[in-house]
Amino acid sequence: MDPAPRASPLARYLFLAYALLVVYATLYPFTGWRDSGISAFAYLTASRPRYISGFDLAANVLGYVPYGCLAVLALLPGMRGARAFAAALASGTVLALMLEATQTFLPTRFASNVDVACNLAGTALGALLGMRSSGWLLGQGPLLRWRARDVLPGARADAGLVLLALWLATQLNPASLLFGAGDLRDLFRQPAGSAYEADVFVAIEALTAACNLVAVGLTASAILAPGAPLLRTLAGLVGLGLLVRAGAFAILRQAEDVLLWLTPGALIGLAVGLPVLLAAATLPRAVRLALAAVLLMGATVLVNLAPANPYFASTLAVWGQGHFLNFNGLTRLLSSLWPFGALLYLMLLAARQGDAGARG
Repeated sequence: MDPAPRASPLARYLFLAYALLVVYATLYPFTGWRDSGISAFAYLTASRPRYISGFDLAANVLGYVPYGCLAVLALLPGMRGARAFAAALASGTVLALMLEATQTFLPTRFASNVDVACNLAGTALGALLGMRSSGWLLGQGPLLRWRARDVLPGARADAGLVLLALWLATQLNPASLLFGAGDLRDLFRQPAGSAYEADVFVAIEALTAACNLVAVGLTASAILAPGAPLLRTLAGLVGLGLLVRAGAFAILRQAEDVLLWLTPGALIGLAVGLPVLLAAATLPRAVRLALAAVLLMGATVLVNLAPANPYFASTLAVWGQGHFLNFNGLTRLLSSLWPFGALLYLMLLAARQGDAGARG
């Protein structure tokens, strides 16, 4: 029999973050709003869309599976069983209906009752998955044991885990340099940086990758508990980021191009950043927080000065259109805003560190 699940602030943070991502992905690109004179809910009684693909159906189902699962986990232990399932399905229904109705006012989107049906199916599947796995995930499963053993207790550490999960999601954006984030030019419709000589571009790419690698690793180290396997955990985080990066290219490119992102600049950045991270991880916690913030700011400046990536032109042509349009917008938003969220989080940790020092 599975152990009784516990209340999980982490599950609630993840649920909130995922719900916001669903809203953004569904309504992207948020431009051209207009009233066509059609009722926002007319799609409910409309005939089946003429053009619909298996990819669209699968995406609409799979996109709501994590929503349903996290909704059930966020409700535990106060609401369990059929009540938790019904509440998760009801919230998914309201979200899907309202977002689909809002798409009526976007010229680039098409409201569809088939999409809503798929969303509800995904929510139901996710809720069932959450019910079946809640004891494993929130009881005595390996993830919770790792959380209790290697990560500091409290809501601040949970927020840090969510931040790191979002960082992994930024690696799904093939338009960015390796580990590069904070490019605001797309949000403000600014052109890419001026063209540079090849060696200058490689240097920018290497510095961007190295600075962000060290900054992310130091941020992760700040929420690890004393005695946690620091080097192994940091190496695992970096390796997982690289795996996600390769996975993004595997989806967009042919098998032989899965490592297209591993450019000369990226290789240099990894070669420099990894030993620097392992050395910096031994510094006092306050120094690590300050160094992570400085490196994040420096890397963000570099990203906004970099020219368009010459290696990824054909990949970006696929990424910016068709089936990947919504996903493209979502990953670009995460990639653009992540460093600023990380800086706020580091400031919060530093303030807490200062308060603890003053009390001591």
